[in-house]
Amino acid sequence: MIELHPISCLLAQSSGSAFVGLVPLIAIFAIFYLMLIMPQQKKQKKWQEMLSALKNGDRVVTSGGIRGIIISVKDDAVQLRVPPDNLRIEVARSAVTALVNPEEAR
Repeated sequence: MIELHPISCLLAQSSGSAFVGLVPLIAIFAIFYLMLIMPQQKKQKKWQEMLSALKNGDRVVTSGGIRGIIISVKDDAVQLRVPPDNLRIEVARSAVTALVNPEEAR
């Protein structure tokens, strides 16, 4: 009986320390969510909204660095007019990374 008493005390202490051991893990997950996951989700949502709002005449930059003016918008692709020879190329809509403001283009 004397040997069981210290064991029961250890079990009581370990259940309390298990919760204390989980608190840092929960805090780390919360920090990662707030610092990494949430901003990335906002950026992705903003990019999707920009893609859905593309229209003829918009100046865009593709992921390959091609700058052009949209002349045709399809479901999954856009056609661009690329200076200086006014080439007409078709790129995937998802390849458009940014809209260029007319003030920035000058």
